[in-house]
Amino acid sequence: MDLFEYQARDIFEKHGVPVLGGVIATTPEEARKGAEELIGRGNSPVVVVKAQVKTGGRGKAGGVKLAKSADEAAERAEEILGLDIKGHVVRTVMIAEGAKIAQEFYFSVLLDRANRSYLAMCSVEGGMEIEQLAVERPDALAKVPVDPRVGIDQAKAAEIVAAAGFDAEIAPKVADVIRKLWDVYAGEDATLVEVNPLVLTEDGEIIALDGKVTLDENAEFRHADHGMLEDAAATDPLEAKAKESGLNYVKLDGEVGIIGNGAGLVMSTLDVVAYAGEKHGGVRPANFLDIGGGASAEVMANGLDVILGDEQVKSVFVNVFGGITACDAVANGIVKALEILGDAATKPLVVRLDGNNVEEGRRILTQAAHPLVTLADTMDGAADKAAELANA
Repeated sequence: MDLFEYQARDIFEKHGVPVLGGVIATTPEEARKGAEELIGRGNSPVVVVKAQVKTGGRGKAGGVKLAKSADEAAERAEEILGLDIKGHVVRTVMIAEGAKIAQEFYFSVLLDRANRSYLAMCSVEGGMEIEQLAVERPDALAKVPVDPRVGIDQAKAAEIVAAAGFDAEIAPKVADVIRKLWDVYAGEDATLVEVNPLVLTEDGEIIALDGKVTLDENAEFRHADHGMLEDAAATDPLEAKAKESGLNYVKLDGEVGIIGNGAGLVMSTLDVVAYAGEKHGGVRPANFLDIGGGASAEVMANGLDVILGDEQVKSVFVNVFGGITACDAVANGIVKALEILGDAATKPLVVRLDGNNVEEGRRILTQAAHPLVTLADTMDGAADKAAELANA
């Protein structure tokens, strides 16, 4: 889960990372009041109005503007609210205290999946797009592996700032902030913590002026407060509904609904349906939905309920390989799910069963003779039939 900048700022502050004051606003009037509050503290006579969207390039798109008064902050907020930045519409702005910047740096720590470790990246050249720096001047970006069992302790922080080329005077201050940013990473179960820029002020302070944080949703059970950070307005309602039912669902832009047990099988099913769809008007998979090993009637009903609620879906392909959960249990689940859904089930289902107790499973579905259900013997045949029905 990616966080907005203001959410990252709050988490930084929680872990002792030095940040500037900031308030959020959804209207120009709220921006005016926020600016009055911040300027009234006396730390800075100016504020910065920053678009809160989960994408880069805000400054270039006009989403970051300086304001020298509360009235000007309201004017800048009015200009930014509603702005489209790379497909993200600005609904919230953050009013942040201004800073007298002497130098800008870059720091991040992230999950290095390729090496099954963590990676810290640091540069004395911050403020620019780090991807551009990494390509044009890779020597200016220090990359330091971080042992997950140790993390970033004092020695590792010193190694990072030395590799990045910080001078001796400010290196200890930067190292101290890096250790606190590691506390954010480890303490919040993040997969990315990035600060660009990390700045040295004219007063000699090191401050995180911006922040990007990605949290690992698999660790939500350890963080009850993380649920409050979700952007409900941007969440697809079907994905939200599936999550409430404990389903592993991702909405796609297609016409054939997919239900399978096991992520590998579902991914294969998406490919097979996409290939079959080329012969039937170019129809495509409408979703990824993995019901896991327990294809009970309730789980199957919840899955079908989510998929059938997608107006784009014209047919549904249920592709199940019976392993721990036998095919007869899956078949009973499908039959009972259709009973539970009743009139809400209106779209054709193509069912392919294989594996443990497959014959009994097929017998159950054949005996039920539900008018919406078509049995298929093979995965390719089922995909072709589902694509045909979606295109009918």
